[in-house]
Amino acid sequence: MESFYTLQGEGMFNGVAAYFIRLAGCDVGCSWCDVKESWTAASHPLISVDKLVKEAVLSGTEIVVITGGEPLMYNLDELTLKIQHAGLKTHLETSGAYKLSGSWDWICVSPKKFKEALPDCLARADELKVIVVNKHDFKWGQKQAKFVSSTCIKLIQPEWSKADQVLPKMIDFVKANPQWRISLQEHKYINIP
Repeated sequence: MESFYTLQGEGMFNGVAAYFIRLAGCDVGCSWCDVKESWTAASHPLISVDKLVKEAVLSGTEIVVITGGEPLMYNLDELTLKIQHAGLKTHLETSGAYKLSGSWDWICVSPKKFKEALPDCLARADELKVIVVNKHDFKWGQKQAKFVSSTCIKLIQPEWSKADQVLPKMIDFVKANPQWRISLQEHKYINIP
C-alpha cells in the first residue's frame, strides 16, 4: 500500500527511526482500524521486492517494519531475507491470524478477537500488544499471554478513540499485573505517519 521513513509510534521501539512497508490486504476487520484503505489489496499497485529494499536502504534506516493490513497474508521470506542481506533489521507487526513466514529480528503480535491468532505466531512473539476497547479486553489479553514465551514483552494499548475512558483502568491493571506495560500511539500525539 505504502512505504515511508518515520518514527515507530508505539510498542517497544517507540520513538526509534524506522522504514515502514505497509502491505495491502486484510480480512481481520478491526472496527477501529486507522488504515481501512489497506484492506483491499487490488486497490494498490504491486511494487517489486528489490525496489522496496532499495528504498529502505536509501532511507538510512536500521530497522524495516513490515505491517499492513495483515502482512502474513503473504509469504514474506524473499522480502525479509533481502532486507536482512542489505544489513537491515526486520520487524513484523501482525495479528498472528496467518502462518508465520519471513526471517525476523522482532515480532509484534497484536491478536484480535475478530480472527484469532495462531498459537505458533504467539509462541514466536517478542512483543504481545493487546488493544483495549473495554474492560473485557484485559481478561482476553491475559488468555492470549498464556501462549507467549516467558521473555515476551506484554503490552496493553488503548484504542485511540477510547483512550480517555480506558487509560485509568489500564493503569490499575498494570499496577495489579506488573508483568504488563502500557503502550500509547505516540505517533498520533506528535502527528506523524
